[in-house]
Amino acid sequence: MNSKILKTLEYDAVKAKIKPFLMTAGGENELEQLHPTTDATQMQQWLAETADAYLILRRAVAFQMPRLADIKSSMQRVMIDADLNGSELVQVGRVLWATGQVEQTFVNFATDQGETLPALMPYVKALITLSDLSKALRQALDQDGRLQDDASTELHRLRQAIAGTENAIRQKMQDYTRGSTAKYLSDPIVTMRNDRYVVPVKAEYRSKLSGVVHDQSQTGQTLYVEPAPVVDMNNRLREYQLKAYAEERRVLHELSQRLKPEAENILQNATLLGHLDFVLAKGQYAVQLVATEPTVSATQEVNLLQARHPLLNQAKTVANDIILGKDYTAIIVTGPNTGGKTITLKTLGLLQLMAQSGLFLPTAEHSTVGVFDNVFADIGDEQSIEQSLSTFSSHMVNIIEILKHLTKQSLVLFDELGAGTDPQEGAALAMAILDAVGEVGAYTVATTHYPELKVYGYNRAATINASMEFDIETLQPTYHLLLGIPGRSNALDIAQRLGLPMTIVQQARGLTDNEAQELNEMIQDLVDQRNAVQTERAELDVQLADNQRQAEQLSQAQDQLEVQKAQLLQKAQQEANHIVADTRKKTQRIIDDLHQMQRAGAAGIKENKIIDAKGSLNQLQQTPTAENNRILRKAKAAKNVAIAMGDTVLVREYGQQGTVVRKLKDGKYEVQIGILKLVVSGDEIEKQTASQVKQNVKKTKASGKRSRAQSVSTNQAMNRAHASATLDLRGERYEPAMHELDRFIDSALLNNLQSVEIIHGKGTGAIRKGVQEYLQSHRSVKNFDYTGPDQGATYVELV
Repeated sequence: MNSKILKTLEYDAVKAKIKPFLMTAGGENELEQLHPTTDATQMQQWLAETADAYLILRRAVAFQMPRLADIKSSMQRVMIDADLNGSELVQVGRVLWATGQVEQTFVNFATDQGETLPALMPYVKALITLSDLSKALRQALDQDGRLQDDASTELHRLRQAIAGTENAIRQKMQDYTRGSTAKYLSDPIVTMRNDRYVVPVKAEYRSKLSGVVHDQSQTGQTLYVEPAPVVDMNNRLREYQLKAYAEERRVLHELSQRLKPEAENILQNATLLGHLDFVLAKGQYAVQLVATEPTVSATQEVNLLQARHPLLNQAKTVANDIILGKDYTAIIVTGPNTGGKTITLKTLGLLQLMAQSGLFLPTAEHSTVGVFDNVFADIGDEQSIEQSLSTFSSHMVNIIEILKHLTKQSLVLFDELGAGTDPQEGAALAMAILDAVGEVGAYTVATTHYPELKVYGYNRAATINASMEFDIETLQPTYHLLLGIPGRSNALDIAQRLGLPMTIVQQARGLTDNEAQELNEMIQDLVDQRNAVQTERAELDVQLADNQRQAEQLSQAQDQLEVQKAQLLQKAQQEANHIVADTRKKTQRIIDDLHQMQRAGAAGIKENKIIDAKGSLNQLQQTPTAENNRILRKAKAAKNVAIAMGDTVLVREYGQQGTVVRKLKDGKYEVQIGILKLVVSGDEIEKQTASQVKQNVKKTKASGKRSRAQSVSTNQAMNRAHASATLDLRGERYEPAMHELDRFIDSALLNNLQSVEIIHGKGTGAIRKGVQEYLQSHRSVKNFDYTGPDQGATYVELV
């Protein structure tokens, strides 16, 4: 990418917007080296990294990279056995600490948010955490790089000795500042000279105070004297200080030596942290700019939706759609001065450079960009006094240089192409230059005032006209880019609205050729049509939004109905299960009573009757449906015809037909079933038609035959089980196995067996578990336990 375009489009100004977000020297270095890439793969990688950073910052706004200095030179010195000072070691320690913090932050984010961060996690995984070394540096040094007292045992001892000696010296010196000798001092203070504690003595009283003179004032009137009794104490203090300094050097050397084996890893960590810092800064800039990730077009299509110039006030900038590369590769933009043509050119060029630098763009979502090998621009006043070149000549020199390096993968931006010379020649030259660019196949956007280029844009293939909208009512530009519509001349209209006499305006219109007037009228007609289409589109958008809102409301209402339906069905199922469970309890008590009667020798109680009764009961336990729901039955009962005395009705709870004897209060009826009379509510019975009565009689006869056949089969099965006192359930499915177990236990009890064995095997454990649960709940089971070498059977003791 040529360096001139970066300056022309103010690329460095964008980089300056990113710099405040950087926290590391490595990140600042990467930003400084940042240039647009021409490699599509690298461009997509950079954008993916920014996308990961953007995601982190949007969901974890508190995350911030620690501030880190450049440690490269320090680590290079460590590699050649040099010792680092405290400040340098602290900087290295911060890198080590930041390594652990950043790694943990990324891992926690990925885990908590369920995000893989595919572009940034490889950098995080490459970090090498040296926790022991990091801890050692933090314990030895404070934030300013000063060795702490606990850096070593010897250092701690020496610093305590220094503090004690200094305290003793200050107490001794107070005898001179507060005692009888204070009158010999120029000031009653204790100060330092040559790292020794001294007092300021008046020169005339030198003989009054014995000691060593270390300095004197400029006038010679004051001598700084170290009193003789303090000399030994100062000597001892100095000795401690020298030893402490030596110990500090030893500790720093030891810490530096511990860094040496890990120097390469530490430098790698610093580089990785710098890159992560740089990428996070790009993400923060995207958040601040309210930017979006562009899609890289494989077919070199540029589709910048609602694009804004990143260096302008985003709240006031007019956004425009800039589309290039699909249906056309050249745009001719016309319109008045200060209408926004130049800023539109710069917006296109700068956003393309930003995208090729891995930066998000201030555009609407789903914008696309190309990958250009170069972006060229001829923008602004290129007049050069030094080279004695006019504006036109300077532009030509620049355009000639562009044409030399142009390829079909280049983007060229021309501002006021052909300006600065005779309009007729300038227009012809502009068209010739555009033809030359078109022959190469490069992408072009050119602005111009020449009306001839409006016709050029209409006639040339892969070229489209565009203009910057101008509001003739307010005499102000709107800064909106109108693709497909050339700009019209507004000079005469503006002059008229500003108050130029109508006679002059009319004379000017007469001097204007008819073709120019017709062109302006055609352009105005196109603008009016466009405005009408936009108005209609806005109305359709409102209608579409209203339809979508209604569709959402209907969908929500349907969802609510489905939920209510499911809740009612669930309630009905629960109620049905309650009914069956209650009936089961009642019937179990009856069966238990029959068992006791048979054991007591009561006559007439047959085994098959017990088994048939229990089988009928088990058939009641099924997946409940809405037919069993009492609520739905009440709703259905309201539709039933009136029930009168003598009517045949179906009593749902018992599944039997009966005759209504009489009608009672509160909607209840007395119904006779055989010799049994019941009182039931109206919603528990259903009037039967003649055909239903006949059908029920047939079912009853058929049921009787099946019952007798089932009794014979059941008795045979029971006799087999009784003969061996063993039930083998292996290979059975769960539900049939549980029914077989129930019949087996009943038979065992009726035959007065004291114990039985149930073989269930181990398998998946479903039948084994079911057997255990059944035995735990059966009132006639005294005890049970696993048996067999593999515990594949259960031994049962019965009451």
